[in-house]
Amino acid sequence: MNLTKWMKQIFVMIASLSLVACGSQQARRETDSWLEIEKVGKITIGFDNTFVPMGFEDSTGKTVGFDIELATAVFEKYGIDINWQPIDWDLKETELNNGNIDLIWNGYTATDARREIVTFTDHYMANNQVLITKKSSGIDSVAAMAGKVLGAQAGSSGYQIFNDEARVLKDIVSGNDATQYATFNEALIDLKNGRIDGLLIDRVYANYYLEQEGILDDYNIMLPDYTSEAFAVGARKADVTLVKNINKAFKDLYADGTFQTISDKWFGEDVAAEDIK
Repeated sequence: MNLTKWMKQIFVMIASLSLVACGSQQARRETDSWLEIEKVGKITIGFDNTFVPMGFEDSTGKTVGFDIELATAVFEKYGIDINWQPIDWDLKETELNNGNIDLIWNGYTATDARREIVTFTDHYMANNQVLITKKSSGIDSVAAMAGKVLGAQAGSSGYQIFNDEARVLKDIVSGNDATQYATFNEALIDLKNGRIDGLLIDRVYANYYLEQEGILDDYNIMLPDYTSEAFAVGARKADVTLVKNINKAFKDLYADGTFQTISDKWFGEDVAAEDIK
């Protein structure tokens, strides 16, 4: 066999394998996967493993958090184990629709823009975006951020609403944009060190983090005039049965008190959205 013919055959084999892989991914994107998940007894959930208190790694490397316990309780009802997959939050929808994960579940805000890409479960928890600043900075109102440097997490609902409702902050901050960070932890470090003047962040994360660090009294926490938000779980468009079963489990867990027990552990109160009551 001459070299040219051999190379052509290799090329055909590689192309064929690529088509098979693409076809498999496409089938996964376009098929209701519940029966397969139920058969295998395992589901892969993508999450940001730094997002306290929703889902994160503790000091021992164990994955813990409100969403971790809630998701575990949901799938225990169906005898399904969870594979928790840390992901780049900025690429979450890509990971989902490529079939690398089956769900996005980690303080994932349901927005109209995201509904174009994923199917959401019922809302299970309310949330707000808050602006936090150091009290020592003298920035004690949203208006006082005029000309100041703002930070936000890349790919977050906070950065999205910052752009969508520009009149609130985008139009007044330095450069009419926010410095983007891969994680809130990185952003908070820069806020502490004065590299940014304010940080747009999920309320649940801000309250928990600052309380745990013992520095809550050193910061202002302000509520910008943004549209209210709620957390939901994101699934592929085809996964109608998966979403339906998660919704049913949410209501069952609230009815038997399990949701409230988990909520009280992490927040000291019942944080359930009206959808699941």
